[in-house]
Amino acid sequence: MLRARALVPALAALLLTAPSALPAHAQEREPADRQRLLDLAYTLGQSHALRQACEGAGDQFWRARMMRLIDIEAADTTFTDRLRDRFNGGFAASQAGHPEGCSPESRRAERQAAQRGRALASKLSQTVVVNEPVQASPDSMADGRGAR
Repeated sequence: MLRARALVPALAALLLTAPSALPAHAQEREPADRQRLLDLAYTLGQSHALRQACEGAGDQFWRARMMRLIDIEAADTTFTDRLRDRFNGGFAASQAGHPEGCSPESRRAERQAAQRGRALASKLSQTVVVNEPVQASPDSMADGRGAR
């Protein structure tokens, strides 16, 4: 139980800082990273259900992180819906897989979900997006020759 709780701050820190450290938004990401975001959303949903099993239905720790991820990624509506669907799918799967509520098995599953989430967040934090510099148009004020 203590080990699972020790993983929570580390994973939460990665989730809060890794995506915001990147200039990339979901629509600018490579397909592999978009899939990682979907996998992370599923893992967050699992974590949310497993944490609620022990902490109570009022606990919104992982749901709040998911909402932050959606805000940071600023994805198009279709991809945002896919992220939400994956989160909800992970939540439902964990609830169905652990109907007993808080137990040693659910705590073990919580640790495993934290490890998966940490690995996904770490991989996403290593993504570097290089944006090509925007060339100023000839009548731009940026080149000192404003339109006349």
